Amino acid sequence: MPSPFPGMNPYLEQPSGWHDFHQAFIAKIRNALTPQIVPDYIAKIEDHIYIHELSGDERRFLGRSDVSVVHFEPGTAAATISRAVAAPASGLIAPGVDILHESFIEIRDRETFEVITVIELLSPTNKNLGSDREQYIGKRKAIYRSNAHLVEIDLLRGGERMPVEGMPPCDYVVMVSRSYERPRVELWPFGLRDPLPLIPIPLRLGKQDATIKLTSLFQDQFDAAAYGNYIYRGHPQPPLAAADAVWAEDVMRQVRR
Repeated sequence: MPSPFPGMNPYLEQPSGWHDFHQAFIAKIRNALTPQIVPDYIAKIEDHIYIHELSGDERRFLGRSDVSVVHFEPGTAAATISRAVAAPASGLIAPGVDILHESFIEIRDRETFEVITVIELLSPTNKNLGSDREQYIGKRKAIYRSNAHLVEIDLLRGGERMPVEGMPPCDYVVMVSRSYERPRVELWPFGLRDPLPLIPIPLRLGKQDATIKLTSLFQDQFDAAAYGNYIYRGHPQPPLAAADAVWAEDVMRQVRR
């Protein structure tokens, strides 16, 4: 089932759906870019790794907080079946650490492997105040000091916007920072009721930009992953402005018919 909203779906901004969407959408963007940039460039998916020390109460959990882990006692049918597979080498999981992987894209020159463009899809990790945000902003500053372009896609209403002078009020925004135009950046601000924009992906100076059709990629991903089967519980978080809440409820009323 496709998303009933013309652009971003506000119900997707929740722990049960966002991380899955983030990882899958990055892959979808890479796959859409590749035919446009070969043979001169390659698009690689890389990971940010955030390591968190957990408190004593949190150490009983592994992974995201909405994931259930089923435990089988030795000798049960499930345990017996699993032993039918040849035993691998074994190790231990550090119980006091949570490791979060978040993907991004690097476009590299095929011959020199130089990073040409970095594409980031922001997550709550980047936008919530704390050490993870500071770590990301540090990477952002390093890109600004390099010859690489930065494309930053923010499809989250929650959290703090990335620091950009002259940012207009908006629900969502895409920023394109071309290395040869800094400190000037290009901004595509848009609202909840707007379609997601068509955005350029800069390559080497003098070469034509690639493009990403965010709306069509988003709708394809939303439909393929069947997010509509489970995200429409409760209300969007963070809460919508009053007029947008009335509008969103009307959209959902059409879905429920």
